[in-house]
Amino acid sequence: MGKLVCFGELMMRLNPEGHGRIVQADRLEVSFAGGEANVAVDASQLGMDAAYVTRLPDQELGHSAANALRRFGVDTDGIVYGGPRLGIYFVEKGASQRPSKVIYDRAGSSVAMAQPGDFDWERILEGADWFHFTGITPALGGCLPRICREACEAAKKRQVTISCDLNYRKKLWSRQEACRVMGELMPFVDVCIANEEDLSDVFGIHAGDSDIEGGSLDSEGYRKAAQEVAERFRISHVAVTLRKSLSASRNLWSGMLYGEGKAYFSREYDMQIVDRVGGGDSFAAGLIYALHNDYEPQRAVEFAAAASCLKHTIEHDFNLVSLAEVETLAAGNTSGRVQR
Repeated sequence: MGKLVCFGELMMRLNPEGHGRIVQADRLEVSFAGGEANVAVDASQLGMDAAYVTRLPDQELGHSAANALRRFGVDTDGIVYGGPRLGIYFVEKGASQRPSKVIYDRAGSSVAMAQPGDFDWERILEGADWFHFTGITPALGGCLPRICREACEAAKKRQVTISCDLNYRKKLWSRQEACRVMGELMPFVDVCIANEEDLSDVFGIHAGDSDIEGGSLDSEGYRKAAQEVAERFRISHVAVTLRKSLSASRNLWSGMLYGEGKAYFSREYDMQIVDRVGGGDSFAAGLIYALHNDYEPQRAVEFAAAASCLKHTIEHDFNLVSLAEVETLAAGNTSGRVQR
């Protein structure tokens, strides 16, 4: 089995205990996470050989962040050290009709100030057969769009499969800039992962008559949207996460995988949410694992949706579940009964 390499920003996450609001908190829980870091940890828990690449400050916070990945079996040899600070984000978990909220404090972070010469992609990708990044990383600006392109060029040269989760963040860049930069990176991508808002915000591709807030999704619209992405950028697989937000505490969740002209839909899960941050990353990790292990399309999307469903029941960003737990849920055991 080859190696998965993920590249992005690793940050400190701070959140009040339980469902407390930030203005109420006199203490905050500390964890470490980031879109691509979550994928690396989640894939490692499923049994993949996963490595993570970023730039961290060479001080206690940076080393603590790297240690958080090592704890879960992620190879951190590709991390470089330098720069002024670790990015931070604050999470306020929603409940019922009060939505979750994320506040970023990441400007001027070590990775945002990275230079192309910081990363030796030939060495980093040695032994790898899968490379993953998200749209968050080039959105951080500076030299990161160029660095992402250099990573993709090196991966493509080595015939490494490349996946990208669009992950549009309006707090980081405009739709116009996202469309331009991601449009230049997508021709390198083999597997594109997105949700309905990503496709609309980045590429102006709309999924028919879907209304995610009203709980109505247009399946044929999603198939056509995925087909348009696949044909525009010559991408072999396009996966879309399908979330019906009934409230902050209850979502209906499923996924779609498009490839070779056909769309495959997973079963839909009725979820009572513990922590939804990292939910999309767990879907990406599940899909990468499934495709890497040559699951046929229907089984692959069922596996990815099941992995992500389980993540929504776990505190903080990492999906700390086993392969057996995901396979059991994907096979249809949704009762949640006590295991003895």
